Amino acid sequence: MNTPNTPKAAPAGTDAVMALLRAVHDALDLPLPGLTDQDEREHYYLLTDRAAAARVVLAGVLDRDHAVESAAAYLRDRTDGAPVTYTPWEDKGGPA
Repeated sequence: MNTPNTPKAAPAGTDAVMALLRAVHDALDLPLPGLTDQDEREHYYLLTDRAAAARVVLAGVLDRDHAVESAAAYLRDRTDGAPVTYTPWEDKGGPA
């Protein structure tokens, strides 16, 4: 019978990697836009901008050995600096 290979403690750097993954998730986790064309455009531009920032940050970490901690902090700051300004879609409880 095989036993699962569960590490006793998290490897060094796990907290930093988790912070970067959380920052990427939060950058890309946008609410759906409202039904207007303007809301959809703003959602599209914000998601495109945040995805580009996340891609650049990840490339810096993977290809240029940037520090994971500072990459996560930069992406969090960038996300905070570009908040959702469109009206998010709301479920009004219409017919199913």
